[in-house]
Amino acid sequence: MPLLGLLPRRAWAALLSRLLRPPCASCTGAVRCQSQGTRDLSPQHMVVREKILDLVISCFKRHGAKGMDTPAFELKETLTEKYGEDSGLMYDLKDQGGELLSLRYDLTVPFARYLAMNKVKKMKRYHVGKVWRRESPSIVQGRYREFCQCDFDIAGQFDPMIPDAECLKIMCEILSGLQLGDFLIKVNDRRIVDGMFAACGVPESKFRAICSSIDKLDKMAWKDVRHEMVAKKGLAPEVADRIGDYVQCHGGVSLVEQMFQDPRLSQNKQALEGLEDLKLLFEYLNLFGIAEKISFDLSLARGLDYYTGVIYEAVLLQTPTQAGEEPLNVGSVAAGGRYDGLVGMFDPKGHKVPCVGLSIGVERIFYIVEQRMKTKGEKVRTTETQVFVATPQKNFLQERLKLITELWDAGIKAEMLYKNNPKLLTQLHYCESTGIPLVVIIGEQELKEGIIKIRSVASREEVAIKRENLVAEIQKRLFES
Repeated sequence: MPLLGLLPRRAWAALLSRLLRPPCASCTGAVRCQSQGTRDLSPQHMVVREKILDLVISCFKRHGAKGMDTPAFELKETLTEKYGEDSGLMYDLKDQGGELLSLRYDLTVPFARYLAMNKVKKMKRYHVGKVWRRESPSIVQGRYREFCQCDFDIAGQFDPMIPDAECLKIMCEILSGLQLGDFLIKVNDRRIVDGMFAACGVPESKFRAICSSIDKLDKMAWKDVRHEMVAKKGLAPEVADRIGDYVQCHGGVSLVEQMFQDPRLSQNKQALEGLEDLKLLFEYLNLFGIAEKISFDLSLARGLDYYTGVIYEAVLLQTPTQAGEEPLNVGSVAAGGRYDGLVGMFDPKGHKVPCVGLSIGVERIFYIVEQRMKTKGEKVRTTETQVFVATPQKNFLQERLKLITELWDAGIKAEMLYKNNPKLLTQLHYCESTGIPLVVIIGEQELKEGIIKIRSVASREEVAIKRENLVAEIQKRLFES
């Protein structure tokens, strides 16, 4: 069924009115500017993106994940009250029948809804898909209103911290494989965050609001975050100052041990539970050989409401820029955590399915790779064509069609020009400009002698082979290259 058939016209009109800006003064006729916070992807962009996605997905599969997908839109009630203050960033639609719908904000909540609806108690899945958020776009930080997410999640009741440690291992494998530069993964636990708030004197009713403020510390200075908590959210200044003492702390397992002795946190049951799990987590991280990439950071809060346990976020310490250039500031490039209560919110009987997962920030990674390629002047092949079928003579279209059919049927990626009588020089220039490595040439002399010429585009060397050996010879050359 066409996508348009899934929603009535009025719903699509509402969607388009939100996603598209009015035309600017420079627009003429039916031509419109591109919607703010979105982007077109050229063939060059798609080649780079597909390589990144292939690496990410292959890692997910290596760890045993199954692929799945969910609709681009959900019932609005499915998504509301799951994202805290960010709920206002959802794109809403309205059905003709009055059914309220929203474009998905992330891939996690739809996954939890899927588990509850289908009564799935155990699953390891990956999901690559677009999500939409009505936030201020920042192209220089790789942040858009429409963007792609790559998620990996483990659902089910398992022994503590084993799935969580694997998620961190996966993040390390992907970020190392992408060769983006040195990185650090910050970890914390929502129970430690809440325990810290309670120990500092934050009223329980303000926990989520203050958590949302703390989550901005990667973008704002502490004095600005403190001002927001005190002036806008009504937190007592002395309470904010106590929080400030904690959020400056970061380190390894030794800091976890230190927090066990903290006079405030050691009196809070929730915080102690979180610290016990982090201590166990670091044991597994050592066994995975990635502990040096992980930092216990008390400033990490993760603003989404559904997190219940371990949380983590990966940041680049240095992007691969040339000497003298400012490093690219794109924020976190991967994040995730444990959300044990989310599935139960969709189950009629409230049955919970513990879950932990991660999301790779593909758009930000893509922006970094794109900028690096621009700096280095790297060119990208936009096709995978291996062989070009050419002729130096007129009236040889039929022979070229027979030849290219033979190559296609053998699984060889081949092209030819869509002209009856193309010039040989034009055909060879096309191969050079598009990076096609081999040319097969057929003309009157070759046809008469039952041979085909194979030309290397790079070296310009030509060899003649028997027509019946063409496929085998090309496959041999492609294998050797």
